[in-house]
Amino acid sequence: MIVNIIADTFVDSNILIYVYDTDAQKKHETAVAVVKKLWQTKTGIISTQVLQEFYVNVTRKIPNPLSPASARDVINDYLSWQVVTNTPEMILLASEIQERNLLSFWDALIIAAARQGGAKTILTEDLNHGQLIEGIRVVNPFVTH
Repeated sequence: MIVNIIADTFVDSNILIYVYDTDAQKKHETAVAVVKKLWQTKTGIISTQVLQEFYVNVTRKIPNPLSPASARDVINDYLSWQVVTNTPEMILLASEIQERNLLSFWDALIIAAARQGGAKTILTEDLNHGQLIEGIRVVNPFVTH
């Protein structure tokens, strides 16, 4: 399934990780297509949390991990996207989002970062597809209907 990319799209780490997890087959193909579209449209938004999670997972947790140097090169490329830096104020906001929406703190921090970055959509497989949280639409690009 190819997701219709709209402006201001926040991308969770799991989507970026699947770009490099070739064992994930269909999810890998979908993630590659989605991220390619985001590069073309220059509409991708990520956060420092996403970059941290990406690094740990692609260097340690996927079946064919990247070397630390290769992972750093990829992260360096992603620095050309809009990157939201998690601040102490965002941590407080995330705690409020967590409480209001009954989410994990880490998912709430993703939403806080997406909101801070002006995102209209969050691409993730960690939240409910189609859900509207804090005014941001959750899209799981791997859902097929």
